[in-house]
Amino acid sequence: MSDNVSDHKPIVLEHRQVGEAVGDFPPDRRLQLPLTAEERTVLRGRRCSDCGRSLLLQLPREGPLQPGDRLLDRSRSWEVVVIAAPEPLLRVQADSVLELLQAAYHLGNRHVALELHDGELLLLKDSVLEAMLRSRGLRVSPCERPFLPEGGAYGGSPSHAHSHSHSHSHETP
Repeated sequence: MSDNVSDHKPIVLEHRQVGEAVGDFPPDRRLQLPLTAEERTVLRGRRCSDCGRSLLLQLPREGPLQPGDRLLDRSRSWEVVVIAAPEPLLRVQADSVLELLQAAYHLGNRHVALELHDGELLLLKDSVLEAMLRSRGLRVSPCERPFLPEGGAYGGSPSHAHSHSHSHSHETP
């Protein structure tokens, strides 16, 4: 019998735990699952751990996965920690805050996912957007790192979560 990790049946992950570890898992029962920002939005399907172990996600639809989320199998005998995989990105910088805000506005009009920081924007590498940003006089440089985009007005990540309940009517008089 082979010891190759790819020969094992996939671990079926059905539960999601946010925050601290939920059990005392031995090292051979703890795995890491590197996912891109886009992959973290897909809660079903085959994946592969960082060590090559086959995984099958069958998670409830509770919003995108976040780095640090812990995924568990039905018997809670495996713990798989989601990590943000490095991705090819563009770093956008400007000489003024206004220029950076204008860049964010134009990218937002195109529904581009953005990671926001003091003094810079990060977005997935795209040659058309890179040319547009450079034509506006912005400094654009490639980088590779985990991408943690803003969740948007109604779908924020847990680190940005707050209530958006409304008590007013949207009907016109």
